[in-house]
Amino acid sequence: MIERRNHEGYADPTAHAALTKVSREGRFVYICSPYRDNPRVNVMRARQYCKFAVGRGRIPLAPHLYFPQFLSEADEREKAMDMNFELMRLCGEVWVFGEQITEGMAAEIAHAGRLRKNIRYFTTKCEEVSP
Repeated sequence: MIERRNHEGYADPTAHAALTKVSREGRFVYICSPYRDNPRVNVMRARQYCKFAVGRGRIPLAPHLYFPQFLSEADEREKAMDMNFELMRLCGEVWVFGEQITEGMAAEIAHAGRLRKNIRYFTTKCEEVSP
């Protein structure tokens, strides 16, 4: 559910209407891909996956491009995963990239299943494959 109020508690009908519309249209897509084992390479790949999603008319949400800017992977991973799960609620689909499913990705895929999200799988070259 998208809140009608902003972070300061004030009503924000314009942002609420825009986010609700985009969410209902299923244009948000959650990008699920490795991060922790090789952050430098995995961030580069996640950027490519986001560009791929944009090219398909979607709005990508890739939390591992954003949250590491201010959260510590070592100390605040659980907090980051909780926020990932909240962002996933906005998305119509979850796109899983890469040949290896990491521990974090497995948790995200399981949560997507609980939310009954459509899950699609892609190689690192953005070719769709069967699960």
